Amino acid sequence: MDLAAIILGGPFLAFALLGLVPALRRSNWLAPWVSITGIFASLAASVVLVWRFLGDASPQVHEIVRAPMTRFPSIRFGILLDGLSVPMLLTVSLIAFLVQIYSLGYMNEEKRGSLGRYFTYHSLFSTAMLGLVVAHNTLQTYFFWELVGLGSYLLIGFWYQKPEASRAAMKAFWITRLGDIGFAIGLIFLWSAGGSFVFSELFQQADSGVLSGTMLTLGVAGLFLGAMGKSAQFPFHIWLPDAMEGPTPVSALIHAATMVAAGVYLMVRISPLLAHTPEVAGWVLAIGTFTAFLAATMALVARDIKKILAYSTVSQLGYMMAAVGAAGPVASFFHLTTHAYFKALLFLAAGSVIHAVHTNDIFYMGRLWKRMPLTGTYFLVGGLALSGIFPLSGFWSKDEILIDLWVHGHGLAFWMLLITAGMTAFYMFRAFFAVFIGPLKAGPNAHESPAVMTFPMGILAILAIVGGFAAHTVASLFEHSISAPAPHVAAGDPPGFIPFLGVAVALAGIGLAWLGYQVRKFRPDKLYAAVGPLGKVLERGYYVDDVFLFCYRVFYLGLSAVVGWVDRYIVDGLVNFLTWLTYGFAQRLTRAQTGRIQDALYAIAVGFLLLALLAWRL
Repeated sequence: MDLAAIILGGPFLAFALLGLVPALRRSNWLAPWVSITGIFASLAASVVLVWRFLGDASPQVHEIVRAPMTRFPSIRFGILLDGLSVPMLLTVSLIAFLVQIYSLGYMNEEKRGSLGRYFTYHSLFSTAMLGLVVAHNTLQTYFFWELVGLGSYLLIGFWYQKPEASRAAMKAFWITRLGDIGFAIGLIFLWSAGGSFVFSELFQQADSGVLSGTMLTLGVAGLFLGAMGKSAQFPFHIWLPDAMEGPTPVSALIHAATMVAAGVYLMVRISPLLAHTPEVAGWVLAIGTFTAFLAATMALVARDIKKILAYSTVSQLGYMMAAVGAAGPVASFFHLTTHAYFKALLFLAAGSVIHAVHTNDIFYMGRLWKRMPLTGTYFLVGGLALSGIFPLSGFWSKDEILIDLWVHGHGLAFWMLLITAGMTAFYMFRAFFAVFIGPLKAGPNAHESPAVMTFPMGILAILAIVGGFAAHTVASLFEHSISAPAPHVAAGDPPGFIPFLGVAVALAGIGLAWLGYQVRKFRPDKLYAAVGPLGKVLERGYYVDDVFLFCYRVFYLGLSAVVGWVDRYIVDGLVNFLTWLTYGFAQRLTRAQTGRIQDALYAIAVGFLLLALLAWRL
């Protein structure tokens, strides 16, 4: 628990210092290192904690605060260290540390004070995410959940002078709030039925049958709605591509291992409850599979390198959700971990390219391999890992998900995600060939990024290569914290052809990208024209954004107009009418005030006589 205090206290202390000491925050030299020191303390403590848990993976709970209220005795705040939270602490702290180091080079041109504000937001976000990971109950999770949303809003809108960044931040904030409404309602249902917020107590009640039926189903469904918002599941996925308006290191932090992973982490955490609600599990599987497939199709036509990676993130989060719904939380969490490393690597490599060529359009880049060999190598490693090529980390975790789907009898989801794997390989190497091998279009000043940017990418590249070999160690670390497959499905032995099939589909996607964008055996632009309106549909994201905008304009603004009219003409009209009556009565009353003393004496005399008459009658 001392290590847990260091993990949480490091970034929190950095945030407090930067937030409360303006002189420190305005220093472009001190502010970054205060934040980096805080997250490094978390990383060092996380490494030690993981090492200890390799020897003893028994869960530990330490309650810090128990509310002294008889009405709500279940309101407790504490730290849960188990085989699920401990590896996640290491993942979050490592990604946050490497991203902050990378930011020293990427953000070095920020003016005085602005860089300190950037690192202050980083420390706040890291504190919130680490607090969410170790929360031992749903209420505490919800508190840090909202704090993560605040931190992401501040980071996405860091360049608030740009209208696009401000709109993207607001969009992310409000779309995730829609899901959070479901989270809050789910909390209420679970507490009403079980009288507790603590995860372990809810699991025991579900196993014993105390917590069951409609209340359990609605509670778990509500938590899933919250996870859909944070993890950008259809139809709440629309905020994540727009969030690319923030600085690229922010994209790597939020969209690799932290904010978007929070929804998946929550669903893995409550998987023992999901095992008792097969209806909700079915929806988790269906929405996750559909999201993975849908996002991959949109990435096929995207030109912005960061948006390609954003759609890829949405797709991979769909993979993870599908695994949770298919009673494979171990595979889901394993893919969450490996995805964090190779997706952070890809975002940082993309930022390195953008930093050099000052454009996001992949078709205005080209032949960058000779000028940026390290960045090109790292992007290639990340792309191969994301595509699931043996023996990189993505192969092992994606293979586990496909196996879970097959052995639990989810054939349609299996084939949809297998096709998605092929599309993933295609659009990633479409970007790779266009950026690093394609026709020379980049400016003459393009050059390799400084060591402060390439070093973090190198660490992530190593993890993307060797991370998959730790599968059995990681699984043994948290297998005691996650329930077995749901009782309504029967697991069988996985067939041996699935790994070969996954690699074959990925290689086919890579080969198709090579034929179209490198050796030009076919013209992608002609193929795009041949599909007709479908290409426009993909570019517009299936018009989901337009549907949200229509609902906003017609229903929200329409309702606001009605409420405004009622407020203006009914509520304010009644108040104004009463004011008019009072003013008119006062005007007439003032005529009785002549200012002459004899009139006052007459009024006193009449009043005295009336009082005397009233007293006599009573």
